[in-house]
Amino acid sequence: MAALSTTVVGLTGAAVAYTAAAGGGDTCQTGAGVLLLVRNDDASSHTVTLATPGTVNGLAIADRAVTVAAGAEEAIPVTNDYRDPSTGLAAITYDAVTSVTVAVVRVPV
Repeated sequence: MAALSTTVVGLTGAAVAYTAAAGGGDTCQTGAGVLLLVRNDDASSHTVTLATPGTVNGLAIADRAVTVAAGAEEAIPVTNDYRDPSTGLAAITYDAVTSVTVAVVRVPV
């Protein structure tokens, strides 16, 4: 898994640098105002899954799967619900990474 760096967006804005999605998945920071930006330049849709490591009354919380349409871009909130207690990061996987690029930004809340 590759660790994605977070771009902090200030009041004057910030340039966002996308990187190729890693075949084995990625990790990123979590928290209020953190967004995973996913750009799909492929001709077919792709699914991005954020692992949810928590439980409720001993039952696992379902992972969050987000479909990104062909040629589209999605902004996915990465709240602390996705924070792995052992790493402090969110774990992200992709059904395929062909023509998929990602970036992580944190905006003021």
